[in-house]
Amino acid sequence: MIVLSVGMPRAGSGWHYNLIHDLMKTTGCADARDIREKFRLQKILTEVNCNIGVLSARRLGMVTLPALMGNTFVIKAHAGPTLTSRLLQSLGLLRITYIYRDPRDAMLSAFEYGERALQKGRPNAFSHLTDFDKSLAFIMDYVRIWEKWTRAKNVLTARYEDLLTDYDREVTRLLGFLKLDGSRQEVQKVTDAFRPEAAEGQQGLHFYKGRIGRFRESYSAEQQGVLKENMGAYLPRMGYEA
Repeated sequence: MIVLSVGMPRAGSGWHYNLIHDLMKTTGCADARDIREKFRLQKILTEVNCNIGVLSARRLGMVTLPALMGNTFVIKAHAGPTLTSRLLQSLGLLRITYIYRDPRDAMLSAFEYGERALQKGRPNAFSHLTDFDKSLAFIMDYVRIWEKWTRAKNVLTARYEDLLTDYDREVTRLLGFLKLDGSRQEVQKVTDAFRPEAAEGQQGLHFYKGRIGRFRESYSAEQQGVLKENMGAYLPRMGYEA
């Protein structure tokens, strides 16, 4: 079986992925990085967190092979659902979680992360977001992906803000979805290691500032009006004030 940890970019997706990855390892399942090496999936599962990219038939087919051979492992994505992902899920080969964040904060975080990388001379996947309009267009694609995942059946949906402010409740929901015993010492050790105060600064978790509502301090009143115009139909459904 494959556990697919999907997330909106800059929404704690690295944090969520590594929490799930290490929780599943307490069951004796494979390390996704070892699966990547053993089955030569370096071009399919990229970056430190084994990101599969788009959920195409080809990519999912290649990672399903080790699962059919009896391996259970956790991979990451930012993409929306596809016919292939739905098929594998219906067959019990894919278990899916999805995490998102207030898109206004995610948009700001993506822009700043790309800008910092440019300043260091090491452009990243967000470095093309050089202004407000490009950043808005970028995050709106992921708002539409949010809508697709939250309409999907049997997907555990979480909000970054809830994981940050009510960690124990969110972990309990996650353990139930993964069918893990939260009373086991190994499980408790993992959940403690990924508490917000402990997770900051860990490699691969992508924590930088992570503060809730920071967009209100960074965007002008005019820009916030544009955000409301574009996101107003989505924000209340996502659990945020427009």
